[in-house]
Parts: sequence; C-alpha cells; structure tokens
Amino acid sequence: MARWSDIPVINALTDQHHPCQVLSDLMTVKEKRGGLNELQVAWVGDGNNVAQSWIDAARVLGFRLTLACPEGYEPSGDVMEGSGKTSAWCMIGQGRGGAHVINTDVWTSMGQDQEMERRLRDFQGFQVDSRLLALARPEALVMHCLPAHRGEEITEEVLEGPNSVVFDQAENKMHLHQAVLEKLILRKI
Repeated sequence: MARWSDIPVINALTDQHHPCQVLSDLMTVKEKRGGLNELQVAWVGDGNNVAQSWIDAARVLGFRLTLACPEGYEPSGDVMEGSGKTSAWCMIGQGRGGAHVINTDVWTSMGQDQEMERRLRDFQGFQVDSRLLALARPEALVMHCLPAHRGEEITEEVLEGPNSVVFDQAENKMHLHQAVLEKLILRKI
C-alpha cells in the first residue's frame, strides 16, 4: 500500500510484522536501561510477528538477539537462519553475562484458536518463569506485549514480579504511536 499511496501508511500490525510494538518495546528498554548499547535480548516462544520485528530491529540497530522457539514455530521464511531444536534454558544465560531483556508473547494468537491444544503441548519448556529468569542478568527486564495468558507463556510470579516492565511497555505503546502519527502528520521525516 505504501508504494502506491501518496499518504503515509503505518504498519501497526500484520501477521508477519508488528513494528510499532517493537518500537515501543525499544522505547521501554531505553527508558529503563538508559540506552540500547551492548543490548542482549532473548525472545522465548512463538516466532511470530513480534519476534520477526525484533529480528528487523536487531539487524538495524546491531544489538544481540537470541530466539528460543519450538521446532516448527520459528520465524517464517529466511527471516532467521540456522534455527532448529533449541531449548529456552540454554539461550538466556549464554554470552557476556546473560540477557538484559527477556521477551515473550502468547503461544496461541488471534485466529489460531483451532491450534490451541497442539500449541499448549508444543510450547512446553518455553515458558518465562522464575527458573528461566534466574539465568538472565539480575536486572533483566521482562517484557510481554499483552494480553498475557498467565501460567502458559509466562508465570504470574514473573509477570507481576520486580523485573516485569509489561505495564510501562503497554503505556509506552500509546506514546510511541502518538509520536509516529505526529511525525507523519507534520511531515518531519
């Protein structure tokens, strides 16, 4: 649409990408950490639209992103190379002291309701819980784009815990979207 339109087109959400979500996530990380320097992000769960947008952000900004996705749920196409069977447990603590950010999303997204039972089985071991969080840096931020299915992709303890920034993340989504609209409306690109 953007190619043929004479007005700005914003990708707020598609099945393949969710760039506005990730921009607001990065805003939250910057706000909480003071910057994105030497950032290490771990994505745990479905290689969905949010994960694919995190891959795009890592390529543009140069931070380290590690994805832990069950086999068959990796990001689509050639977005990510060399995936395969990977345990979430070995990914979070690896390299330079562990992840600064652990991020996840629901195991079953809108429109996938018929896959719910299979996904609940396939995603076992890919839950953000206190054992997984213990492998990250002590100050690691826990993110989730909400709404969360407590007890599935993330435990109540971690979602409501001191490392969780999910509600600040949700608030920042509103502010970031307003900033994108202002930038495009005022044409200060």
